[in-house]
Amino acid sequence: MSKDNQNPGGVSRDEAEAAVRVLLRWAGDDPDREGLLDTPGRVVRAFEEYFAGYAEDPDKMLTRTFEETDGYDEMVVLKDITFESHCEHHLAPILGKVHVAYMPDQRVVGISKLARVVEIYAKRLQIQEKMTAQIANAITTALQPKGVAVIVNAQHQCMTCRGVHKPGVDMVTSYMTGLFRDDPRTRGEFLSLVGGRKQMKPHNI
Repeated sequence: MSKDNQNPGGVSRDEAEAAVRVLLRWAGDDPDREGLLDTPGRVVRAFEEYFAGYAEDPDKMLTRTFEETDGYDEMVVLKDITFESHCEHHLAPILGKVHVAYMPDQRVVGISKLARVVEIYAKRLQIQEKMTAQIANAITTALQPKGVAVIVNAQHQCMTCRGVHKPGVDMVTSYMTGLFRDDPRTRGEFLSLVGGRKQMKPHNI
């Protein structure tokens, strides 16, 4: 997002900062008092960081793959990928970890790219179910593997700081395809490696 020009949504920085000032007034405070004078600019800069994923293409992130694997066809697992996202309903933080696995067919990808795909989708307004599916679908499209598994475990601050006010509640979502969905042994091995619950049932395709 440009600091001076309009962002891809056609909103200028000045307009964004003015909107923050309106919200500060609506909350009951004075945006012109000393402690809040620089707050609109800080909020806009924070939003640039929070939602940087809109400016990146996860498909391009996975375009460089490798076929020289010497026949490696066992599970590739990247676990405990931390992420920070924001709920699209309340703009409240979502904090958690992602476990990603795939069964290669002919191609593999650098493991840092898997973490970057998680980061790109997390840095957008999200619901956890959608993000879980997006990560799995991006890996499937890029690698055409024998199967993909994604588990997301996160705490939603919209439950902690508002509404029901229930801290310490984890939401767990899973999305499994191919061998991870159809072969209980493959699924069980993955869940064992990431410390997942054996009773979790895969859903979707």
